[in-house]
Amino acid sequence: MPKLDYREAGVNIDRADEFIRRIKPLVKTTGRPEVLGGLGGFSGLFAPRLSGIPDPVLVASTDGVGTKLLVADMLGRHDTVGVDLVAMCVDDIVVLGAEPLFFLDYIACGKVDPPKLHALVKGMVRGCRQAGCALLGGETAELPGMYAPEAYDLAGFAVGIVSRKKIIDGRRCRPGDAVLGIASSGLHSNGYSLVRKVFSAREITADPALGREILKPTRIYARTLLSLMRTVPVKAMAHITGGGFLDNIPRVVPDGLGVRIRRGSWPVPRIFRVLQERGGVAEGEMFRTFNMGVGMAVVVARGDAPRALRRLASLGQRAWPIGEVVTGRREVVIA
Repeated sequence: MPKLDYREAGVNIDRADEFIRRIKPLVKTTGRPEVLGGLGGFSGLFAPRLSGIPDPVLVASTDGVGTKLLVADMLGRHDTVGVDLVAMCVDDIVVLGAEPLFFLDYIACGKVDPPKLHALVKGMVRGCRQAGCALLGGETAELPGMYAPEAYDLAGFAVGIVSRKKIIDGRRCRPGDAVLGIASSGLHSNGYSLVRKVFSAREITADPALGREILKPTRIYARTLLSLMRTVPVKAMAHITGGGFLDNIPRVVPDGLGVRIRRGSWPVPRIFRVLQERGGVAEGEMFRTFNMGVGMAVVVARGDAPRALRRLASLGQRAWPIGEVVTGRREVVIA
């Protein structure tokens, strides 16, 4: 009877170990003083500094990148989707007023491909540095038979912290409050199943400008918003991800209120218009699928809006007054 080993079954532990060894110096660049130990243990250790944070509350989020990974595979470029993975988690944390502390990743693949996985982690490191959080650890699972040899999927997990009295949950929103929109970097990480219906794989791979546009990483707003909150009382924030304007903004306004968004109050990037026209997509569907050029919505008192916009400009962020809070049934009206 022939003798089998794990490698012949499709799992190469030595190759995975070599990958971990190669990424350790990269991951170390995201370190914070609270991180204890290094990469490679069974778990990551983080000793939070709680002085100055009365009644601390931990905030956690998990997400993935979705079918944008298929575009990365088409183009053979994997260093940007790691940024997307971090962004999708940390930007969901900061909208509650929390500072992201650390991030973990899970990579599942059919076959460990060290250069490809190194590029993925390089993107995660870039994202963590932008967010100011530590890449505390992760897991790489080689799963032959479940994934094709070249295929992979990503999941991310982030934890942040906020004082209970500083949690931003929208309860202080009032009719007349201003809604500000902060520019996105492009499509971010949503709607890619529709994007791939509009643009064929041949078009995406044949047009370098199109490929670059739709593979742009998601903007990370964590440090920008933490700085803004130190300058202006922020009442609510909505990360415009899957569900677009119509599903995300209502999540942060209380019962009895809604939001009116003014059409034409910000420049919609060309990629969205091209998608709408080529795909024959209704405008309502566009606003429910894509961010339309606004990656983050921020609610402040009307009188604080000019100061908030000045602060965002000083931080290098384009932003516009795009609407207001109104009485309603937790819905968004694009008018």
